[in-house]
Amino acid sequence: MKSHEFASLLCSRLCHDLLSPVGALNNGIELLSDEHDPEMRARCIDLLGESARASANKLKFFRLAFGAAGGFADEVDTREARVAIEGLFGGEGRIQLGWIVDEPTMSKAALKVLLNLVLIASDALVRGGRLDVGAEKHGDGLDIVIRAEGPRIVLDPELKKALSGESSEEQIAPRAAAAWLVHCLVSEGQGEVQVMDNEEGMLLIGASLPA
Repeated sequence: MKSHEFASLLCSRLCHDLLSPVGALNNGIELLSDEHDPEMRARCIDLLGESARASANKLKFFRLAFGAAGGFADEVDTREARVAIEGLFGGEGRIQLGWIVDEPTMSKAALKVLLNLVLIASDALVRGGRLDVGAEKHGDGLDIVIRAEGPRIVLDPELKKALSGESSEEQIAPRAAAAWLVHCLVSEGQGEVQVMDNEEGMLLIGASLPA
């Protein structure tokens, strides 16, 4: 797949995920301009604030997951990833986060793999639940494990195929852009991605990245 084609896939994914909070901002501004009741205006302002925070948090996450965030250093502080994930989930408590990452830093490629796997697993938690994120360095590289648990888990078959590399480049749709990015990054490092979703209410995704 050519770089500009993959960039188009990522842009489509970004636009899809930002459409809701940005649309809410637009609707809130329109309501505010027509509303004269002080109580309702205060409620509109609260909703605008929530939508603005959601938009900013998603942009911070996508900057790390898809972009060149983290500066020019080869290693990135893993605390940035945790803050970005917590911002993505927001404060409504739909998804509880378990953070089992003791490593203080991680390569940019590994961090992108971790964040995109989190994005895929959280999307699969259609009714919310718990997401545990683990990563551990060893002599031969780094192991990343994402465990999702909830009342209903739906992993798009196209994402599963993209993660494993079973999809051809021509078949990749915008919704599978994150999965394809994981596959490409792990393959470039001669690593491996494993998906286990045969247990009801449970999804495990692991990535092994050699040094």
